[in-house]
Amino acid sequence: MRVPKNTYRLQLNKTFQIDDVLSISDYLKKLGVSDLYFSPILQPVPGSMHGYDVIDTTSLNSEIGTIDRLKILSNHLKQNDMGILLDIVPNHMAFHYLNIYLIDIFENDTYSRYYNFFDINWNHTFKSINGKLITPFLGKFYGECLDNGELSINYNEFGFHVQYYENRFCLKIDTYYDILVYKQFKLQNQLGKDHPDYIKYLGLLYIIKNLSSEEDDFKDRYVQVRFIKAVLWELYSNCEIFKSFLDENIFEINGTKGNSESFNTLDKILSKQVFRLTYWKVATDEINYRRFFNVNGLISVQIEKDEVFNKVHSYILELMTNGIVDGLRIDHIDGLSYPAEYLQRLKSRTNNSYIIVEKILESKEDLPENWDCEGTSGYDYLNYQNGLFIRKSNAKPLLKIYRTFTNEEWNYKELLYEKKRIILTRHMSGDMDNIAQLVKKIASDDRYASDYTFVGLKMALEEIIILFPIYRTYISNDNISQSDRKVIVQTIQLAKKLNPSLIYELNFIENLLLLKYLNNKKEQLRSEMIMFIIKFQQYTGPLMAKGLEDTLFYSYNNFISLNEVGGDPGRFAITTHEFHKFNSHRAKRFPYTLNTSSTHDTKRGEDVRARLNVISEIPAIWNKNIKDWNKLNKKFKSKSKGLEFPDRNDEYFIYQTLLGSFPFNFNNELYHSRIKEYSIKAVRESKNHTNWLKPDAAYEDRILKFIENILDDSNGFLDKFKVFARYIAFNGMLNSLSQVILKILSPGIPDIYQGTELWDLTLVDPDNRREIDFNIRNEYLDIVKKVIENKNVMSMKELFDDFYDGKIKLYFTYNALQVRNTHYDIFKDGDYIPLTVKGDNKEIIISFLRTDKAKQSKVIVIISRFHTSITPLQANCENISLNFTERAKKVLENTIIEIPNFAQGEYTDSLTGQTVTIESDFRISDFLTLTTHAILISSG
Repeated sequence: MRVPKNTYRLQLNKTFQIDDVLSISDYLKKLGVSDLYFSPILQPVPGSMHGYDVIDTTSLNSEIGTIDRLKILSNHLKQNDMGILLDIVPNHMAFHYLNIYLIDIFENDTYSRYYNFFDINWNHTFKSINGKLITPFLGKFYGECLDNGELSINYNEFGFHVQYYENRFCLKIDTYYDILVYKQFKLQNQLGKDHPDYIKYLGLLYIIKNLSSEEDDFKDRYVQVRFIKAVLWELYSNCEIFKSFLDENIFEINGTKGNSESFNTLDKILSKQVFRLTYWKVATDEINYRRFFNVNGLISVQIEKDEVFNKVHSYILELMTNGIVDGLRIDHIDGLSYPAEYLQRLKSRTNNSYIIVEKILESKEDLPENWDCEGTSGYDYLNYQNGLFIRKSNAKPLLKIYRTFTNEEWNYKELLYEKKRIILTRHMSGDMDNIAQLVKKIASDDRYASDYTFVGLKMALEEIIILFPIYRTYISNDNISQSDRKVIVQTIQLAKKLNPSLIYELNFIENLLLLKYLNNKKEQLRSEMIMFIIKFQQYTGPLMAKGLEDTLFYSYNNFISLNEVGGDPGRFAITTHEFHKFNSHRAKRFPYTLNTSSTHDTKRGEDVRARLNVISEIPAIWNKNIKDWNKLNKKFKSKSKGLEFPDRNDEYFIYQTLLGSFPFNFNNELYHSRIKEYSIKAVRESKNHTNWLKPDAAYEDRILKFIENILDDSNGFLDKFKVFARYIAFNGMLNSLSQVILKILSPGIPDIYQGTELWDLTLVDPDNRREIDFNIRNEYLDIVKKVIENKNVMSMKELFDDFYDGKIKLYFTYNALQVRNTHYDIFKDGDYIPLTVKGDNKEIIISFLRTDKAKQSKVIVIISRFHTSITPLQANCENISLNFTERAKKVLENTIIEIPNFAQGEYTDSLTGQTVTIESDFRISDFLTLTTHAILISSG
């Protein structure tokens, strides 16, 4: 198994292709990157910018290049001892007219070899979608679309399809007959019964009417289908009379707008299709396929089936067998029916290759022990690291400031409950109904539960799922872990307390989930119970993600640095002890898991959070500023029915966002458009005044005008804001440098998101997926290398003083990567030893020791936080870095790190080139020459 020394995430799409990767590969090698970490590369929907909407699992994305170019890239990387970690999507595909498996299902119905490829309930309770696939892509109700002439049958060499704007859904082969036989007498009269083309046409009708229906052998049917399409196209291309006949038929069948009766034949043909075209909003309440979250355009596959697993992974496994790809990242593993079994199968099929999973872990949650993988994609690390830079003692003062400013008594847990209920009832109620129907069916076969109504069971299910504290459990057919049992019992106990009238229904569901009813049950009933457990587990994760990450994170704005993927706004900070405990556990159990700080999915860039965390150090100063800003900007707010717009909660959110993301140069026109676009997305996600389903144009316009006004240089706000922003930016910069060192030198595999070796002041996608200027990064890296090679502290000081351009972050990134790569044995399998810090202001310094197993080679890591203790707020903060070292020495004068006996000796600081002899008590102030960071490497 190839274990990456580190990874560098790249988003491949039509604007950044394989050849573009090749062109920057030498720069990445020079930076110290070992493995490139690619977004999905299988064929997606045309124009896809992310690759998670795959339409063909058997081919490479044609918009990023060819397999030959990928081989050339792979060979070039291998020559430089570099590899490829690939993101794959086993949970879902695009629900799109170009999806090769859906095309087959639409054409062949139950006789399709892929009929059970997707997670579709073909036996739905509702007659209208029983035996059909709901296809929710219409902009209005079906009948209205039909009468408006928006639906039309078209024909090309691939066959018949119904067109709805850019969507084209293939018609069932059997229904070709209805189109071809329509006004057949016309063709007979024009060609004559004995004409070869008419005879060919009659033969075509016969074959369509008598298509093979042998379910065990699809071969004959597929031969017939190919023959039908070929002969039909030949007739259409070569016989002008037939072409006119077919074109006229299609024209008449498509109806005439204004004449409702003229659409009857088209309606009849569409009613015979596998798909049932519906208004897109219908999927909220009625749906019979499992989606990715609540995205209609992403349909889940049944990856637990052998034939589906093989088809989805065939191309990926070929890339791995041929040595082109070295490891895999599994997207949305919580969507799979049996994640543990999936990972075991994948490990065996990839010859035990490196595998990580995208998994959101709550603070006290760990990966299941039976998961055969190297760890997660790093959100757990991100939130532990982020929490370390937040002052825990200021949790209550900041919450009080937030509540006072917004005039709301915010309660995080109550708000989470409310938001999850909104998502369940407004966006995912159809999925909920399907699970409740399963429970009702099971209850109906139980003499003690048969009287439980559908309504009662559904209400009980809703309460359990809304109160569920984690993303999902992993109960299998005959096994439940102690941790999962504990979650279920405690959640249902709370549900009973809150809903005593549902105690019987809750008890029944609890027993189902705890597997108490599985024994001595008929096979059919046992299968239904297992299916319920699977569907329950596949539902809790999406509801948590949508309710928490995509709604509450934009509503509960107390301290938005905590509102991050995998984060918990209810847990304010991480102590030094908790961080060391977390790292020690990873070193022992998951040494090859990823350490990330920014991804394509994070709500804010790593350096935005680093800035925001400074607020936690200075609540009183923050409070004064927001009060002043509110007074200054009151004139830009509008009133309606006695309320201010934007409201105080959104205003609080905007001020934090500006502080975290404001450009260093304070003059960026692009920033204005970015922040406007982001703010609209944020207020829609919050679902307080506007949302995606029903946007409130008036409220959104007020938000845009407010931002436009406060960012106008002619107004007084910016002058005051910039002073405080400089202060936050400087202290945030110091946090960022600490984060770089921690991420790269802590246990785990450091992951760098594209471009974040310079400042990452981006916001949620699409803002964090913008084009990266690698030329400037390459240019800066050459400068950084010269500074390091010269070991010139003054040159490093220049980088520090001119921190705005990001060279100082690149310096730290490059330096730490070189240390990690050069001393790889220490960081791959070595020990992690927390070091005790004593004395005045000891909370500012975090330190740990990394050693090899023999404790011969050693690296001491020293980072700092809470830098406002060192740097007071100045009049204009123009030269804020001036005399930082002197101030730090004074503040840390009596701060000491305890060094174990075996680790004492001579060390060299990789950051400055200085040498130092370390004894049992290492005084920080004696060593400081510039910043409050050090990477000390033992001599000999």
